Amino acid sequence: MNVEANSTDITDDKPRPHWCNVCHKRFARRRDLNIHERMHTGERPFQCTQCEKYYSSQSTRDRHMNIHRGDYKCTDCGRCCLSSSKLAVHSRSHSGEKPFECTVCGKQFTQSGNFVIHSRIRSGEKPYKCHVCDKAFSVPRVLNTHMRVHTGEKPFVCTVCGKRFSQSGSLVSHSRIHSGEKPYKCHLCDKAFSVSGDVNRHMRVHTGKKPFACTVCGKRFTHSGYLVSHRRIHSGEKPYKCHMCDKAFSVSGDLNKHMRVHTGEKPFVCTVCGKRFTQSGSLVNHSRIHSGEKPYKCHVCDKAFSQSADLNKHMRVHTGEKPHKCSLCDKSFSQSSHLQRHKRCVHSNSRPYECP
Repeated sequence: MNVEANSTDITDDKPRPHWCNVCHKRFARRRDLNIHERMHTGERPFQCTQCEKYYSSQSTRDRHMNIHRGDYKCTDCGRCCLSSSKLAVHSRSHSGEKPFECTVCGKQFTQSGNFVIHSRIRSGEKPYKCHVCDKAFSVPRVLNTHMRVHTGEKPFVCTVCGKRFSQSGSLVSHSRIHSGEKPYKCHLCDKAFSVSGDVNRHMRVHTGKKPFACTVCGKRFTHSGYLVSHRRIHSGEKPYKCHMCDKAFSVSGDLNKHMRVHTGEKPFVCTVCGKRFTQSGSLVNHSRIHSGEKPYKCHVCDKAFSQSADLNKHMRVHTGEKPHKCSLCDKSFSQSSHLQRHKRCVHSNSRPYECP
């Protein structure tokens, strides 16, 4: 289906001679176009004189300045708010008060808007519907972002490499690849992250929390995305199809990696020996050959490993777990390679390796 963005649809007769070269939105004044273009470039030239925040337009900066000079001042941190109601909400960040409670799960919220959104997640209510497909959303902002799937609009452009994004947050996160900035730090170890969501997920390494459970087999996961991918093992769904061969994948990332089989691309290069890899993880594992690093340590004995998968296999020595079961007899094995060897030698009498 071909869907055109409605950003250029004009419902009045006002002349709009100024066009955006990126998304083709039209403006009556050149000044408005200049402000709009900063949405694509990420430029924020207007700095608050009271704090380190930057803004793309002077008017937005001026509105922000009211926080510093407003009549409603927080007695705890000195922050000024634009109204008594905003001050009341802000004060809850100090008091910890969360007056809005979900009657289903007991979760509490400081703001009524967040409570309403959460309630829709619980009830399944999705009042904001896409007029192109049958998707619906609980928040209008998510609907607006979704519409770019149909229009193909990617209004946010990286000024370093030219890569385009449909969401401003994705551009901000991507920009940190170039800058190396990792502002989100774990307070329990020395790891740091470029995206706040990554540090939140990382904390589950320390807490052991796995809040996402499979309703079919009960397996639990630290990330919701892992659960979504896992469910496809049960359903057999493989929605990501290669347009060059008949292979299909349950995870989009696996399709992206597979495409390098066709293109021959190996974008990840070892800075020590120059060897190239199709996947970043392969490069990380290879680099440990040079460094001798073995970051995955067994908490039972003093063994350490360069790869997490090797540690997982080793742990079965201590637990006695043998998850790989033979379908032809009742034997079980701790490693898949042992199962394959068993089937080949015991059930097929195959001897593929001959003495020269």
